[in-house]
Amino acid sequence: MLAIIRYEVPAARAEEFAGQAREILDVLASQPGYVRGRLGRSVDEPGLWALVCEWEGAGFYRRALSAARMTMYPLMTLMLNEPSAFEDVEPPVSPKLGSH
Repeated sequence: MLAIIRYEVPAARAEEFAGQAREILDVLASQPGYVRGRLGRSVDEPGLWALVCEWEGAGFYRRALSAARMTMYPLMTLMLNEPSAFEDVEPPVSPKLGSH
């Protein structure tokens, strides 16, 4: 399953936010069921950031959020209030060998 948590971050807080988001990823990465994660920033709207993780299932993600809540708390005011958990409806698509 895919988890996407989006944040609206003022330019003055971008560096601080990135450091705190890395801490969140570290906590999440230590949890069972974590597959991979990354932090991204919109190329069109630099104040819009996304913390994106893949999980073995929704239950793992929900338990990991509980474990990370104290690390996530300082950024809660920047978080967009929207659904964050998405189930896979198609298997991941990998690049075809020999294509560019």
